[in-house]
Amino acid sequence: MERMEGEAVIEPAKVMRIGSMVKQLLEEVRSAPLDDASRERLAAVYERSIVELSSALSPDLRDELQMLTLPFRDDDGSPPTDAELRVAKAQLVGWLEGLFHGIQATLFAQQVAARQQLEQIRQLPGGSAPGQPGMPGMPGQPGQPGMMPGQQPPSDDRSGQYL
Repeated sequence: MERMEGEAVIEPAKVMRIGSMVKQLLEEVRSAPLDDASRERLAAVYERSIVELSSALSPDLRDELQMLTLPFRDDDGSPPTDAELRVAKAQLVGWLEGLFHGIQATLFAQQVAARQQLEQIRQLPGGSAPGQPGMPGMPGQPGQPGMMPGQQPPSDDRSGQYL
């Protein structure tokens, strides 16, 4: 899954909190009929949630969210119906879940890329990073094990093994 350039969640914790709240409100709307005052209150909370979510998103995601959400108000100023509230909140919850899945997919792709980079580094001679010399004494590297770079091996003419 590719991410469009510029899409970002600026404040992920805020988005998660608002998403959880909207999801809980949707459950409440489903469970009981609402009077006019309750519908007015839920419509106001919904609209405020959109404003707060927008402030936590990049311009691209903000535009997408604004394009998907429509105001409730009719010309007569009557509160939205229970069904209108359920549809609007379900739409918002669905959009947020899609956003969360996108974030998870991006994190997974980043983890895979990091693992691949680590494996590439491990495949290099001596396990060194590109552009860095390997450890002395490693195959293909000058020196003996335990020697510092530039240090010369001792010129000892003794032979044999010492215990």
